[in-house]
Amino acid sequence: MKRLSFIAALCVLPLAGFAEDKVKHVDAEKAAKLVAEGKVTVLDVRTEEEYKEGHIKGATNVDILSKDFVKKLEAANKTKPVLVHCQAGGRSTRSLPKLEQAGFTEIYHLDGGMADWVKADKPVEK
Repeated sequence: MKRLSFIAALCVLPLAGFAEDKVKHVDAEKAAKLVAEGKVTVLDVRTEEEYKEGHIKGATNVDILSKDFVKKLEAANKTKPVLVHCQAGGRSTRSLPKLEQAGFTEIYHLDGGMADWVKADKPVEK
């Protein structure tokens, strides 16, 4: 039993460095409210092509797949809370540790991404 606990601890250990409590997971309804109230900077981590097809009004596009993603994050305003999203949630989830490392202290994650935003009939800008 102790061996199993040790192995389980090794599996969880890499996640321990990321403070999950800094991230607030929100659905499209809550995200839309934050955006409408001007309480967040919206960070769209999809490709430029995806962004051009439609995005949340006022969103800044910083493609997580670009070579200078971290550099662009470091140059961003970190004093305002950030709402991060991609198309479905995978890439934006991968961006969370990078946002924290860049100094963002209040991070909202749009679970379900742009797909859920559109499904919830929230406004899209082109």
